[in-house]
Amino acid sequence: MKILNGSIELNVTEDGLPSAPPILLLHGITSYSGTWDWLVPDLAEHFRVLGLDFRGHGNSGRAADQYFSSGYISDAVTVLERVAGQPAIVIGHSLGGATTAALAQRHPELLRAAIMEDPPLGLGGSGKPALEGTSLLTSFKLMRESVPRLQASGITVDLLVDILAATPSASGGTFGDILHTNGIEQMAKSMLGVDASVLDPVLTGNIQAFLDPEVPLAVPSLIVCADPAKPDALASPELAGAFADISPATEVFVVEGAGHLIHDELASRDTFRSKTLDFLHRHGLMS
Repeated sequence: MKILNGSIELNVTEDGLPSAPPILLLHGITSYSGTWDWLVPDLAEHFRVLGLDFRGHGNSGRAADQYFSSGYISDAVTVLERVAGQPAIVIGHSLGGATTAALAQRHPELLRAAIMEDPPLGLGGSGKPALEGTSLLTSFKLMRESVPRLQASGITVDLLVDILAATPSASGGTFGDILHTNGIEQMAKSMLGVDASVLDPVLTGNIQAFLDPEVPLAVPSLIVCADPAKPDALASPELAGAFADISPATEVFVVEGAGHLIHDELASRDTFRSKTLDFLHRHGLMS
């Protein structure tokens, strides 16, 4: 379905039971809602599963010069208020994880629980490149240059999948070595569907802060961190632990050996799935 957030048209997918409790899935900075297709079957028997393409991503409208934290949070709030229609569970990866955490701070009345996958909890507000010190900064600089050329070339998804499978990943090895095939396919589709300028605020440090480090996450929350030894890990276990210390029901779990793309990695997808479903079961959110 398509809904409007101001003048920006947002694409929202829907699966599962229309009468079931809602769960909203949020993607990362260069991705789109399809990154969660592998998880939907696990959720669709229990939930109304909503997937948002943020502004500038997937099948949502472009919004030049509006790719800041406030915009992404506004997109999610719009879906929660106008589509979910009741408090929802929110699961987010990377940018989507930071947005999920912001919702748990600023709009807890819209949430039942929050699950964040390697969220950059300190993203924005420093005036420096937001990912300084990680290999993702270099990767994003390359993507900012290459994605427009790829889109203009008319390259097919299948050919781009082959190229990506042989491309070195930020966490070591090639994407073909470490990722599920459907993860590479969704990456290719993402690259051909994203407005590359979404990366500009990240690269310049102007994306704005998502979180106040002194405000707790006000709903039951799970923060899943990549292995801090990996060069592309974004969620600092120390910062995640600091939020857990001030929040009433926040858990932190580090996936040993996992890079930033936890849910797409061959070695860590099942761990992420099991931790997610276990969290939902333990909090009485999933029968």
